[in-house]
Amino acid sequence: MSLFSPRAQASVKSSSALPAAPSSWQQRASSGSRYVRDKQRRAAIPPWLINTASLMIMGLLVLLSLSIGVADFSWSGILQSLVSQSANSDSSLLLISRLPRTIAIILTGVAMAVAGMIIQVVLKNRFVEPSMVGATQSAALGLLVVSLLFPASALLVKMGVATLAAVGGMMLFMLLIHRVPPTDFLMIPLIGIVFGGIIEAVTTFIAYQTESLQMLSVWQFGDFSSVLAGRYELLWLTGALCVLAYIIADKLTIVGLGDNIALNLGISKRQVTWLGVGMVAMMSAVVVVTVGMIPFIGLVVPNIVSRIMGDKLRRSLPAVALLGASAVLLCDIIGRSIRYPFEVPVATVFGVVGTVLFLWLLLRAPAEQ
Repeated sequence: MSLFSPRAQASVKSSSALPAAPSSWQQRASSGSRYVRDKQRRAAIPPWLINTASLMIMGLLVLLSLSIGVADFSWSGILQSLVSQSANSDSSLLLISRLPRTIAIILTGVAMAVAGMIIQVVLKNRFVEPSMVGATQSAALGLLVVSLLFPASALLVKMGVATLAAVGGMMLFMLLIHRVPPTDFLMIPLIGIVFGGIIEAVTTFIAYQTESLQMLSVWQFGDFSSVLAGRYELLWLTGALCVLAYIIADKLTIVGLGDNIALNLGISKRQVTWLGVGMVAMMSAVVVVTVGMIPFIGLVVPNIVSRIMGDKLRRSLPAVALLGASAVLLCDIIGRSIRYPFEVPVATVFGVVGTVLFLWLLLRAPAEQ
């Protein structure tokens, strides 16, 4: 049969009318567009609604935290004190113990959650937090050393030494992971856990040799039972650092997108990285000095918020702060209620909850990728 015969021309027309099979890149592009549409649908909840709901939940938890305790307390006594404009036992208990403790819990939750978000952006890894990069362990080591060498030093001096130790520990950790491929997301937190365990072992050995284990246990297990008026005000510094983090949120977001993008947009990656590391180190040091270590806040809270609101820090930081404060408040209430009138340290409660959520994040992440 000739190529120019009517039958051949008809077969050519019928074959050209058939739809072409989609290529592999077309299939990937269509699947990618569906993924983007699904992400946009999942992030359809407006941020103001999430923040309002979180603020209302935190308000209820604050009222519950102020009402729970071993000492007798009643809100009617507070009203009588306001009407008579004279102090009584209820108002004194509220101002000296209950209110400072609640404020310290809120500031600690906000600081550790924001610090976790910053270190995740700087390291470009969602499975790290201050206690997984050696920040809190190094701060405890510096605090122990300065307490042994200069026991009469001021609190600000101890906080400064702890901050420098935290910065040194984080820098050493960043040098250790420098050769790790950036796509190996699970190797970095494993290295951090081992690194933090080594620093903690050295700290425990020094405390054992100097008979300071009891003093070290105060810093290793976060607890708010000893917080009173005049013993928590240093935590307000972490609040100022959180405000600074919100101011530079756009620069942190750009740095988290990659080195080339930051360079093209005129952002100094080194300056922003050093600023972020310094903020995380100072937040960790202040929290360790004031209430002790509380793990997993900076890991769990930023991951939950990023799954709901995305990775834009200026939009997600308020939600991270509110959820961090609410989570620590809830764990502190559980710790005070589970063995009433005794207390379980909030670090223990959050450690159990955080471990379960961390394993859930590790098992869930490959499926989403």
